[in-house]
Amino acid sequence: MRARNSDKAINLLFNVTPPLFEDYRDPILDALRRRSIDARASLLGDIAHQDVDYIIHATGGPITDFAPFSNARAVLSLWAGVEKIVGNATLTQPLCRMVDDGLRQGMVEWVVGHALRAHLGMDRYVCQKPLTWEQHVPPLATDRSVTILGLGELGSAAATALVQLGFRVTGWSRRAREVAGVRCLAGMEKLPQALASAEILIGLLPQTPETIDLLNAERLALLPKGSFIINAGRGTLIEDDALIAALDSGRVAQATLDVFRTEPVPSGHPFWSHPGVTISPHVAAATRVGTAAENIADNIARAESGTPLMNLVDRTLSY
Repeated sequence: MRARNSDKAINLLFNVTPPLFEDYRDPILDALRRRSIDARASLLGDIAHQDVDYIIHATGGPITDFAPFSNARAVLSLWAGVEKIVGNATLTQPLCRMVDDGLRQGMVEWVVGHALRAHLGMDRYVCQKPLTWEQHVPPLATDRSVTILGLGELGSAAATALVQLGFRVTGWSRRAREVAGVRCLAGMEKLPQALASAEILIGLLPQTPETIDLLNAERLALLPKGSFIINAGRGTLIEDDALIAALDSGRVAQATLDVFRTEPVPSGHPFWSHPGVTISPHVAAATRVGTAAENIADNIARAESGTPLMNLVDRTLSY
């Protein structure tokens, strides 16, 4: 990307809801000032299309046609997931997803916390409160196998944290990856092997055409009996009916879900009432304003100096 030769303030168009504009406007402008970049922030209708230099994007913003913003140098997402915009045919500008330390740390903490909850059998005493003195001693982490589906930024960080706790960790991804201490498998032909050892299965895959309904009845049947599922990637990863059937049969002992096909989960959905399902309201990895603003400012500074953008989305992979 070539450097922009201009001493004028750059124009940021926020394609976000009004509350997000209030949350992010000043932190991003302040972060840019610290990088000696003067910028103005606008909402749709407050600036001419041709004057927009960068678009700050989040799901729910009013812009669906990006074609008029022909001078925009990039569309910068506030969220890690870009599946709702990456297929937009009018989007010809470079698209960058959010990868920041706050989001990564939040996901690691959430995943590790629920993996330990499953591993230690904490629900038995915290939620069920048996009336008899029953001692169920959990295995050590070194005796428990965990599989993570997805070894991107978040999956690799979670896998590393679980390895440090002593778990036997397998990671599966579409393309070959290397993560220290992790048995890494890649490609659809290796997915059955990854599932077969998954006493705890963690979903951290993005939504792509290949990952929708990846965990169907046939593949859930490959899990060890009594396994645990933790899904914080995308709700379309698992077929809902197949998961309920696997829980009812005992193939899956418990599922903790942070992402769903429809959010909020409809009131009549069986996930609400099933004793084997824990619903978490999409809070595993929230974007933090402070760290996200620094990320956006860093990427704009790179573009302004002619340096390649970070976290550029590959349209052929959808992430």
